[in-house]
Amino acid sequence: MFQFFANLFGYLLEFMYGLINNYGLAIIFFTIFIKILFIPFSIKQQKTMKKSAKMQEKMKIIQFKYKNNPEKMNQEVMELYKNEKMSPFSGCFTAIIQIVLLFSIFYLVRSPLTFMQKIPTENINNYISQLQEGGKSVSTAYPEIDIIREYEFLKEKNPEDEYIEKANLQMNFLGLDLSKVPQQNLTDFTVYIIPVLYIISSFISIKLSTSMQQKTQKEAEKQSMKIDGTTGKEMVPKEENNEMDAIMQTNKMMSWFMPLMSLSVAIIAPLGLALYWLTNNILMIIERLILNKVIKSEEE
Repeated sequence: MFQFFANLFGYLLEFMYGLINNYGLAIIFFTIFIKILFIPFSIKQQKTMKKSAKMQEKMKIIQFKYKNNPEKMNQEVMELYKNEKMSPFSGCFTAIIQIVLLFSIFYLVRSPLTFMQKIPTENINNYISQLQEGGKSVSTAYPEIDIIREYEFLKEKNPEDEYIEKANLQMNFLGLDLSKVPQQNLTDFTVYIIPVLYIISSFISIKLSTSMQQKTQKEAEKQSMKIDGTTGKEMVPKEENNEMDAIMQTNKMMSWFMPLMSLSVAIIAPLGLALYWLTNNILMIIERLILNKVIKSEEE
């Protein structure tokens, strides 16, 4: 499945590269296009996040009211989802999309000659054999990256090969070689620039998302409180709130899962992948700020 989407995305990336003739810029414009394509899903996700935060207060009341009757509690919870026109699994679809994109783009940048340039496997295997026979080092994980790096050597070996020119990809982007793999170039400080920027952007994105959720949660709490005089007394006991806080903390920890997994992959993958994730994070931050204002104005 991942190879299917990698091949599909490869046509788009190759089109971008044909217009710009720079691999780094092609990845950036490719990321922008993908982000625009998935805007409807992003809008739905942001609305679901806001609605979920507001539903938490109603969930607290149901859990407290029927804490001694689990069967009734489940019925009320399902009725709540029905009334709010939400599914308990509404966040699963977004998670699946993220995982598909994660591995599909990984396949794409790992093997750009196969999925982007559409060079036949037979030719690629022939290039690998020629590199090995010529005493050149060939990575078992990223042989196509080595083919791109040794383009001049292979061009001399294959002057009449119609596909060899496709291996001449411009991998230099703002002085950074996007074909480099951080794990294989630990002494080269330049390989850490994009991954570090990715970590920073992930931190900002998560903080922004958490802040928005907390703000929505507080607004929902105000609506679900019983006010007694000038002081607010919540309908749900303190221990119930502590339990919900623990769930929120768990969700917060889970929000770090994708960035940490992406970072671990970025360390062992060509820098082109980290550039995609960095660009995606920046666009996500901008998107969340804009959509939050739009959705808020719609609610008002």
